[in-house]
Amino acid sequence: MSDLAQTAGDGVVSTSVPSFSIWHQGLVAAVFWLLTAAVTWGLPDVLPWGSAGLFAAITATGGVLLLALALTLHRLGAFGRRIAFWGPWLIAVGVWFLVWEYTTAKTGWLPKPFFSPPHGLLQVYVTDWSRLLICIGYSLRLWGLGFFSGITVGFTIGVALGWSARFNYWGMPILKLIGPVPATAWIPATFYFFPTTFHASVFLVALSCGIPVAILTAAGVSQVNRAYYDVARTLGANDRFLVLKVAVPAALNHVFVGLFMGLYYSFAVLVVAEMLGAKYGLGWYIAFQSAYSAYANVYATIVIMAILCSGLVKLLFVARDRLLVWQERGLI
Repeated sequence: MSDLAQTAGDGVVSTSVPSFSIWHQGLVAAVFWLLTAAVTWGLPDVLPWGSAGLFAAITATGGVLLLALALTLHRLGAFGRRIAFWGPWLIAVGVWFLVWEYTTAKTGWLPKPFFSPPHGLLQVYVTDWSRLLICIGYSLRLWGLGFFSGITVGFTIGVALGWSARFNYWGMPILKLIGPVPATAWIPATFYFFPTTFHASVFLVALSCGIPVAILTAAGVSQVNRAYYDVARTLGANDRFLVLKVAVPAALNHVFVGLFMGLYYSFAVLVVAEMLGAKYGLGWYIAFQSAYSAYANVYATIVIMAILCSGLVKLLFVARDRLLVWQERGLI
């Protein structure tokens, strides 16, 4: 038996898989990746998409690498166990590529322009990569300004709500009134109050992530064990010390829950915000290509946004694990 352990998201997933099962998983994954390459290269497309040869070369290379890994996995130590953990996913991706390719490009069961084969998306990256890079830069700038300003204001308000009963009395009802309203519902007001559509878009993104951060931070601060405050006051701590050194660290679990929620909400609002009149950006690109029924470009952009969002979530998990390592060691 070979023990497999992989850190996934916010925890460690462990399992035990027989060595012959690992070999079979690698072999099956390699077969499906190679089948995808054979179907892409060997069968004619119903309609031309471009980059079929490149996609076939990529999947064939992936199949050969998977076969080589399956043969040498037991010699790779921890790296081999990490790869083996993702064996079922590698099989699923190979099956998905094969079915996707066959039902779109080769048979037309899922017709153009509503559906695109994988090498249709690859063709978008090959031919329009420069404009996509510009759009990624514009979207990250807009998202970054909105997200970090939103969580800064939301965190500050949340600490005040959780610490001060008077501020909570006046502020929490307003927050509960505004919170359930989608950020995009404020579009008419943003056009009036902000001088440009860019500033309005930044505000919408900030609003979408600031509210969950404020609510979760307030909940975390208000639920801190009062015994911590009593001990700190006995040692001479003032209110500033209690907020910064006791309340905020103890509430960080709630704060990070709000950050994760705000991250997802902000990406959802980002697409709509960029449709307000932005000259570039992934949301603008989706709207522009949809107007011309270029759905392959739309799907390619959705893949980029999914990768960006999942990458940012991963970074947030890493930051959370490092900042809260003291809690895991039982220091609070």
